Amino acid sequence: MRKEEILKILQSVTDPEIPVLTLEDMGIIRGINILEEGEVEVVITPTYTGCPAMDLIAVNIKSALMESGIEKVVVSSTLSPAWTTDWLSEEGRRKLKEYGIAPPEKATGKSALLGLGGGVTCPRCNSTNTRLISEFGSTACKALYQCTDCLEPFDYFKCI
Repeated sequence: MRKEEILKILQSVTDPEIPVLTLEDMGIIRGINILEEGEVEVVITPTYTGCPAMDLIAVNIKSALMESGIEKVVVSSTLSPAWTTDWLSEEGRRKLKEYGIAPPEKATGKSALLGLGGGVTCPRCNSTNTRLISEFGSTACKALYQCTDCLEPFDYFKCI
């Protein structure tokens, strides 16, 4: 099986914490290597060090490839280069917003991490009249905000 065919299979694997995003949307697939005797290695980069979803992502990668007839699958991780929210695809950013999570804003520094450089855009009404409620949202990679116009709370995918 060729790398392109393997990538096509992997395009169906979603993030277990944000099921509307594929691993490709997240930008965590760093490489596909075809090794001896038909073994396939998929190299991934965690979005955050210690991300609890990485083990399940590895299991889901193996399952998807094995269901497609690839019997020998190895999933390995690399920390370099470190993942950044710049690796999120435009399609992934669109999907986040439609799902109700504000996508990361493009900037650097701690204020950007939490979206403090100016109002984070509410994914429901597009207002930037928002406020930080907690630096920690439903998962470690998100912060909790509230829109002061529509009054809805929402997660903001932290920028790194």
